[in-house]
Amino acid sequence: MGTASRVLAALVAVEHLYFLVLEMFLWTKPAGLRAFGQTPEQAAASKVLAANQGLYNGFLAAGLLWSLVAPPELARPLRIFFLGCVIVAGVYGGLTASRKILVLQALPALVALLLVWA
Repeated sequence: MGTASRVLAALVAVEHLYFLVLEMFLWTKPAGLRAFGQTPEQAAASKVLAANQGLYNGFLAAGLLWSLVAPPELARPLRIFFLGCVIVAGVYGGLTASRKILVLQALPALVALLLVWA
């Protein structure tokens, strides 16, 4: 796997760590309210669900970071699996929540996956 694949996978991982922070710690704060276009009441009512979602984003980031340090024979299948998970989550979110999720989450993971296969 090339350097471009590793760099883009790392960027996708960092993006998901950012989602973790937004969803687990900033959901009801001004930054979280702005990022997700919620009122304080909506955010308070969905805080536990958002934290759970943030935890899952953390698992995606951890898997991608693992793929960066794993031995080569393990790195490629790990990267393919976790990028695939990000793509599925991004497509689902884009279809059910906001179209911008397709661009922010699914597209970078798709490009990274194509680089893994190249």
